[in-house]
Amino acid sequence: MPEDTEFPIIRFVDHVLEYAVKKMASDVHFETFANSVLIRLRIDGVLIELPAPERSLGDAIISRVKTLANLDLAEKRLPQDGHIVRTCLERPVDFRVSTLPTQYGESVVLRVLDQGSWHFNLDEIGIAPEILVEFRQALNSGSGIILTTGPTGSGKTTTLYSALNEINDEETKIVTVEDPVEYETEGMVQVNVRDEVGLTFDSALRAFLRHDPDKILVGELRDTITAKIAIQAALTGHLVLGTLHTNDAPSAITRLVDMEIDPYLIADTVKGIVAQRLLRHICLNCKEEMPMTDEDKKKFEPYGFTKIYHGRGCAQCDGKGYKGRFGIYEWLPLALDIRNGIRKRLPLDELHVLAVRNGLISLKEVAAQNVRNGVTTINEFGKI
Repeated sequence: MPEDTEFPIIRFVDHVLEYAVKKMASDVHFETFANSVLIRLRIDGVLIELPAPERSLGDAIISRVKTLANLDLAEKRLPQDGHIVRTCLERPVDFRVSTLPTQYGESVVLRVLDQGSWHFNLDEIGIAPEILVEFRQALNSGSGIILTTGPTGSGKTTTLYSALNEINDEETKIVTVEDPVEYETEGMVQVNVRDEVGLTFDSALRAFLRHDPDKILVGELRDTITAKIAIQAALTGHLVLGTLHTNDAPSAITRLVDMEIDPYLIADTVKGIVAQRLLRHICLNCKEEMPMTDEDKKKFEPYGFTKIYHGRGCAQCDGKGYKGRFGIYEWLPLALDIRNGIRKRLPLDELHVLAVRNGLISLKEVAAQNVRNGVTTINEFGKI
């Protein structure tokens, strides 16, 4: 790289990373195309484009990021993974780096793991008080499984770490297996999955059972083998926390059945299931009421929307009308009749009826309540 361009590129990449931390972005995207470079930040779940340099500098920018992550600069044909630790805003920030070969060069995405901006506290992540009481009861039980469900980026890791942080003390041995470990936490034994050397979720779990743990976190119950070992751990006196990818809490039951877990084992071990999403807050500085169209009135009549709001866009929200996100949660406690329904292999719709009878309030209804209260918009509601 010519000396006259090297230092401006170093400063440019440093500036983008620091700006990402300042804006509390979750991801940074550097993408090269035939005639342009695209740089985007994911803020509040949405990609925001930044002013980009000339295409001629694109490869040098990618190389700078790869250098920081100690990746092979010559390898442009295969994906690579690495990480960067940088001091931004006077605190250390971890960036998980992933490269991808493309038609016009390489695409690089950095996951921003800013531990200094997170406070893992169950009382502060937005779980409703009535759910929190039952969640804590399950968390403080001696054994069993607690599951969180939802798509990628719905805050499952935050919920699990908030739970573990509450029970992390000198009398409790906590071990975690994740892909990757996102938040390094004092007092927990944390294991990174490394498939290339045979360190998988299931092999780590088997080792955990010989490691005298009290509580176990499984980053994802991604296959039948891992799920069965997690069930076995719960049956032998451990509390297991894990995640699944399902749309709602009752669907986690059928997902486990699909993974060839015997229904009676599910009924005997699962203590409760949390489904969750993240929705965007309307910017309070530019919030205003907006008229409902006839189509809106017809479409949202079942949810009782009489007034709706949006953010018109201002300097505080960078013209987006939203500022920050909040979690919404759905809790399925495994009451006796639900357990019996699982043992009888009741279909999902009947399990859902039983869940509602036992107090389940759906994510859709929780989101609707936040629209009625003017916290979020009908556009965000439509994502549920």
